[in-house]
Amino acid sequence: MKELVELIAKALVDQPEKVVVSLLEGEQTTILELKVAPEDLGKVIGKQGRTARAIRIILGAAGMKLKRRYNLEIIEKG
Repeated sequence: MKELVELIAKALVDQPEKVVVSLLEGEQTTILELKVAPEDLGKVIGKQGRTARAIRIILGAAGMKLKRRYNLEIIEKG
């Protein structure tokens, strides 16, 4: 799942080398933290959050198959 988010994010941004995805495993939910360069933040979020919502929908669908819940958090790298 981490690789999936990484692949999608790298395809969207101008600086793919700055994309970092970290995994925080919980009992029922896994949180994926996506970090991108500050100038690429808008590309990952999209207009009115549409791109971020689409990534979350893909994660939800893939998670159903794996019987696991995934949350995506987009974090601005400082």
